[in-house]
Amino acid sequence: MLLNNKIGVIVDSFGVGVREGLVKAQQAGADGVQIYAVSGEMDPANLSPAKRRELREYIDGLGLEISALCGDLAGHGFQDAAANPEKIEKSKRILDLAVELGTNVVTTHIGIVPEDQNDRIYDAMQRSCDELGIYAKSMNAYFAIETGPEPAAHLKSFLDHLTTNGVSVNFDPANMVMVTGDDPVEGVKLLKDYVVHTHVKDGVRLRHMDPRDVYGFLGYNAMDHGKIADMAVSGASFKELPLGEGKVDFKAYFAALDEIGYKGYLTIEREVGDNPEMDIQKAVAFIKSFKN
Repeated sequence: MLLNNKIGVIVDSFGVGVREGLVKAQQAGADGVQIYAVSGEMDPANLSPAKRRELREYIDGLGLEISALCGDLAGHGFQDAAANPEKIEKSKRILDLAVELGTNVVTTHIGIVPEDQNDRIYDAMQRSCDELGIYAKSMNAYFAIETGPEPAAHLKSFLDHLTTNGVSVNFDPANMVMVTGDDPVEGVKLLKDYVVHTHVKDGVRLRHMDPRDVYGFLGYNAMDHGKIADMAVSGASFKELPLGEGKVDFKAYFAALDEIGYKGYLTIEREVGDNPEMDIQKAVAFIKSFKN
């Protein structure tokens, strides 16, 4: 197996701001980038048409593409029916921005999908994802749910009950390994009809845990990326590690992506670590070693 996929980097992983992060991604040897587009300078509300054109020209000038935008609104995802209308509108505006910047993928967390399909939270999530999926489909685009909060088989069941594939999957193998203990290789095969973007991240699970402690749940607690990063550093339940140092079997994972015909980006995410720039450079080299 020889990988032909392009390599992406999450700009925010560098922790230096968008413009400098874009330069560092180019210097690391990436083909493309993923950028958080929820708040601050990348909030769609803060980007005029002129600023959007200028940003795209800047990215083009670096020889980069955008693999996806991240539209993760945190909190309880789409579990809270009362909060969903505002979140749906914000998500649509992020997708509009993504298309203007040259990508058709926005990744997000929607919250843990309940087991019971008759649960009011399940219903709220289905309704919101259906609306988002229909909107995305109208633009030949996708909202991509990140794997990890629930086993792949359960996520597939949820997606199978939506009316379009406008809501699909951003596959993150490390989340599965670290939190649910699910097998990423089997997960790729199960979700093969939905995988439109991927993350490349590594880690290890240290003990069984309640996914709600990581990803939150309505009436339990809220999802907080800062808290998740702290958990990944402390290593009480799981630990995020540089590529090749954790429990993700990347040879088998990349082979599974190749088997299902995935041609999209392999986007590096590094949420922790004292020297993310060095880790990302090593990660690019690690992925390229599978291209030789």
